[in-house]
Amino acid sequence: MVTLQVQNLNLAFGDRDILSSVSFTLDGRSRAALTGANGCGKTTLLKVVMGLVSADSVTISKTKGIFVSYLPQSDIVLPDDSVYAIAESGYARFRALHDEAEELRSQLDETNYESKLSRISEIEDRLEAVSYERRRARIEQILMGLGFRRTDFDRPSREFSGGYQMRIALARILVEDPDILLLDEPTNYLDIEAITWLKGYLRNFDGGLMLVSHDIGFLDDTVDTVYELFKGKLTRYSGNYSAYLRQREAEISEIMRRYEAQQEEIEKTERFIERFRYKATKSRQVQSRITALEKMEKVEIPDHLKKISFSFPPSPHSGNDVLTVSHLEKAYGEHVIFRDLSFIVRKGERLAIAGRNGTGKSTLLRLMAAQDPSYSGLIKDGAGLKRGYYAQESEKTLNPANTVLEEVESVADTRDIPRLRTLLGAFLFQGDDVFKKVAVLSGGEKSRLALLKILLHPANLLLLDEPTNHLDINARGMLLDAIKAYDGTVVFVSHDTDFIKNLATRILYLCDDEEPAFFEGDYDYFSYKLEEKEKAFIEKRKTEENRAKPVVRDASSGHRAQKERRNQIQRLEKETEATLDRISALEEKVRALEEEMGREEVYSDPVRITKAARDKEGLESEIEDLNEKWFSLSSELETLKGAE
Repeated sequence: MVTLQVQNLNLAFGDRDILSSVSFTLDGRSRAALTGANGCGKTTLLKVVMGLVSADSVTISKTKGIFVSYLPQSDIVLPDDSVYAIAESGYARFRALHDEAEELRSQLDETNYESKLSRISEIEDRLEAVSYERRRARIEQILMGLGFRRTDFDRPSREFSGGYQMRIALARILVEDPDILLLDEPTNYLDIEAITWLKGYLRNFDGGLMLVSHDIGFLDDTVDTVYELFKGKLTRYSGNYSAYLRQREAEISEIMRRYEAQQEEIEKTERFIERFRYKATKSRQVQSRITALEKMEKVEIPDHLKKISFSFPPSPHSGNDVLTVSHLEKAYGEHVIFRDLSFIVRKGERLAIAGRNGTGKSTLLRLMAAQDPSYSGLIKDGAGLKRGYYAQESEKTLNPANTVLEEVESVADTRDIPRLRTLLGAFLFQGDDVFKKVAVLSGGEKSRLALLKILLHPANLLLLDEPTNHLDINARGMLLDAIKAYDGTVVFVSHDTDFIKNLATRILYLCDDEEPAFFEGDYDYFSYKLEEKEKAFIEKRKTEENRAKPVVRDASSGHRAQKERRNQIQRLEKETEATLDRISALEEKVRALEEEMGREEVYSDPVRITKAARDKEGLESEIEDLNEKWFSLSSELETLKGAE
C-alpha cells in the first residue's frame, strides 16, 4: 500500500511558530480532515507536503512511485486551453504508461519475455482502472458532475469565472486518479448538486484523502479522521467532524475549568504584586511572583472552537403571509429564468433556495428583495414587511472612509455597542483589525463586514445570498444558532449542506431542465433525491456507452479513434505472434523432457523421473494458459479487423 509520511515538520515566520514538530501519515485508505482557525497554517502545511513552500526542517517519506495531487484554494493558473483539453491533461502520466507498454510489446521476441509480459499486464490493469481507452466518457462524467454543460467543453478556460476555473482544476486532478489527494476548500465555489456529486465521487475514490473544508456536512460524509492544527501543533482525532467536535467539547470544558482557575490565580498574584510592589520588606516575594507570572504557561482555547454568541435585534411585527410570489416570469433576452413561478413565504419560515449555479437562485433573491423591477407577475409584500438583504456584492454598500468599527457602529442598536468588538471578532476581525479602513479590506473581509451590518439592522425578513461563504466553522455555527433563535423569517441561498440541514424548514430546488420543486423540511430526503438523480445520470451514461460500443469511429475524434484502432491491431498482432512463439518454444521443451524420461537411466531413477515429470507438468500448465491467452487475443484481433 502507498504511504506518505511527514515527520518533525517545523516552520517559523520570525518569532512565530507556524508548524512545530508536526508529524502524520497518509496511506491509500486515509480519509482525513485538516482543521483549525483561519490563518493557523493549514494551507501552508499542504504546500510544504507538495514542495511548494520550504520548511525549516522536515522529513517526508513516500512509497516509490506514489502520485500525489493537490488542489489549492486560490491562485489557480490554468493554460489557455479548452475546458476538455485541460481536464484531459490529467491523463498525461497514463500516456507514458501506455507508451511504455507499446515499447515492451515491440520487444516481446527478445530477452526477458516473462518480466516484460508481466509488466505489460500490470500496465494494462492500471490503464483499465482509470478507463484509459474510454477516457472521453470518464472526463465528460467528471466535468458534468462538477456542473459543466457539453457546450462548455470546447470553450477556453479564460472565459470562465474564478470559481469555475477552480472547478476545471479540480476536474483535472480527479482525472489524474492520484494515490493521495490533497484538497484545500474544494466546495468553496460548488453548488449543491456539484457538492453532492463530489461527495459521492470521494466515497468511491480508491486512494488516500486529506481535505480542508468549512462545510461540516461535507466533512461528516467524507472523512473518518480529523487532524486539528492549533498553535503549530497537530493533534489526531478518530471519527468524522461531528465526532471530533463532541470529543473537543469535553476537552474544552476541561480547558475552561483550568482557564478559570488560572485566571483566578493570576488575579490574586497581580493583586499581591500591586499591593506590596513598593514595600522593601516584600520585594523578594513580589519579584518571585512576577517571575512566576512571566514563566506561567497560559491556558488557551483554540480560536475556531471558542463559543461566541450573537443574537438579532427583535424583529418588527409582520403579517403571517410575509411575501407572496404569483406567476413570476423573468428572462434575460431569450434566456428564460422563471416561468409561472408561484409560492408564499410565511412568518417564521426558513426557506432555502438550492440548485446548480446559473439556475436563478441569486436572481430570485434579488427580485424578492425589490432590487430588480424587471419581471412580470406579482411579488406582494405582507403587512409591516421590513427587509434585510445580503447580496454577494453587498460590500459595495460600505463606506471606504470608515474604519471597520465605525462601519458597524453606524447601524448598531445602542444595546449592541458594548459588544461590537466581540461580534467583530466572531466575524474574524480581531485585535487592531477593527481600526483598519474599509478601503484596504480584502473582498472576503468586506463581505463579512457587510453581512454583520445586515444582521445588526432590525428586520422581519432576512434575504441572505451565500451568507457563510467567507466565514470559518466557528462563525458559521454562531450564525446558525443566531438564525435559529431569530423570531423573524429567513430566505437564503447556500451551498453549505450542514447549514441547510440544520436550518431549512423548506427547500426550493431550481433546475434548468426541470420545473422548480419544493421539499418540505427534510434535507436528508432532498439529499437522497439528488443522489438518486446522480445515479440515474450515471446509469444513462453507461447505457449510452454500451450502445455506442459497436461504433468504432467517434464523430468528434474519428481520425484519432482510427489511429488508436490501427495501433491496437498492430499491438495484438505482435502479442499474438509472440505468444505463439512462446508456445512453440515450450512445446519443444516438453518433447525434450519426454525423450529424457524415456531413457532407462532416468525412468529407473526415482528422483530424476519425479523431477522430470514435475517439470513437464509445469510446462504443460503454462502452455494451456498461453493457449487460452492466444485464443482471447485472436478473438479480440478478429473483432477489431472486422470493424475496419
